[in-house]
Amino acid sequence: MTAVDNRPEPSIVPRSEHVISRENISENALKVLYRLRKAGHQSYLVGGGVRDLLLGREPKDFDIATDASPEEVRRLFRNCRLIGRRFRLAHVLFGREIVEVATFRGQAGGEQTGALRHDESGRILADNVFGTIEEDAWRRDFTINALYYNIDDFSVVDYVGGLEDLREGWLRLIGEPVQRYREDPVRMLRAVRLAAKLGFRIHPDSEAPLFELGPLLEDVPASRLFDESLKLFLSGHGVASFELLRHYDLFRHLYPRTEEALSHEEQNFPLTLLLRALENTDRRLAEDKPVTPAFLYAALLWEPVRQRARELSVEDQISMHEALHTAAGLEIAKQARHTAIPRRFSLPMREIWELQFRLEQRTGKRPLRLLEHPRFRAAYDFLVLRAESGEAEPELARWWTEFQELPEAEQRARVRPAGARSRRPRRRRSRRRPAPAGDGSGS
Repeated sequence: MTAVDNRPEPSIVPRSEHVISRENISENALKVLYRLRKAGHQSYLVGGGVRDLLLGREPKDFDIATDASPEEVRRLFRNCRLIGRRFRLAHVLFGREIVEVATFRGQAGGEQTGALRHDESGRILADNVFGTIEEDAWRRDFTINALYYNIDDFSVVDYVGGLEDLREGWLRLIGEPVQRYREDPVRMLRAVRLAAKLGFRIHPDSEAPLFELGPLLEDVPASRLFDESLKLFLSGHGVASFELLRHYDLFRHLYPRTEEALSHEEQNFPLTLLLRALENTDRRLAEDKPVTPAFLYAALLWEPVRQRARELSVEDQISMHEALHTAAGLEIAKQARHTAIPRRFSLPMREIWELQFRLEQRTGKRPLRLLEHPRFRAAYDFLVLRAESGEAEPELARWWTEFQELPEAEQRARVRPAGARSRRPRRRRSRRRPAPAGDGSGS
């Protein structure tokens, strides 16, 4: 194959010189690779799966690149559906596993079919220009994501120097960095996420524009930025991602009100609370425990909501509880302009916040009723975070930690007002005991 634009010929690493084994590749991905090959098409494993296998990591998914068009892929697999307008892709479904198959992307113009369109800022609006594997490699984002595992002879094919960057621990964009970021501003977030996940350094040429191009993120759909936020903060490397986002001044374009609160804080507890929430999330993911975006977003927006509630309470002369309810709605609406917040997460967030006031009420039957609340555990975990960061009273968190672990009879005795007469106990239906002391998970 001749090189495109006088680019060098690819490096081809034979099976004997790399660590990738078919034993570590999904059985369903292998089925797709072999069926494409049998039908006369080129068939390669590509992207993060190849990268992770070479690093000795376990890939989360396996993507395939081929010269077959999306329609040809669909004809080969009955369990296939085509998705996307901007990027036409084939998803081959095997139960809960999805093997993504992409046709080689090509250069604009020439005789290729499809269309490549940009807006005035350089952002790609549509990209269905098909081409060769070499063109596809140079169209990918980072060099370490442009490595191809050839199912024909089990070799690794490298057109862009990805193997050397993988050995050196560099994260480097393919092509001219400013242009590539303008084509898709989300690449800036991907750079941060991959650097945090892999512990790689962003190459200076790819790093420099990050400090300047953050405003481009404001033109990305809020729904897409919500998905990217989940990848940043709920992939097990949330603390590192958060610190890099702030280092490159990208965080404020995703969470402007939170960044404002962190930048002008008189005390350290807002930052401490957020870091502890991210640390707990990372730890739970490492332990294969569930996490919820609602709890993390409650931590991300707590300080803006708390500050707005204080202002409303003074200006409108209303209770803090009422002010918090109003502030929650205002701040969620503001944040949704930057990263969408689905209702299934915004409602639990509001409950976690509003229950903070109910947790301060420890007399009468209120504590017992609060234990029954479906959001009690998340609210309690959030209180613990607040106490650990210095924003709430540690004694209050200790009281609830001890209280929920007591037998029911001792719980009733503890909250009975002094001097109250004992009544003959009524038979009560058994209720589920709450889980023991929380760990900031919100789950």
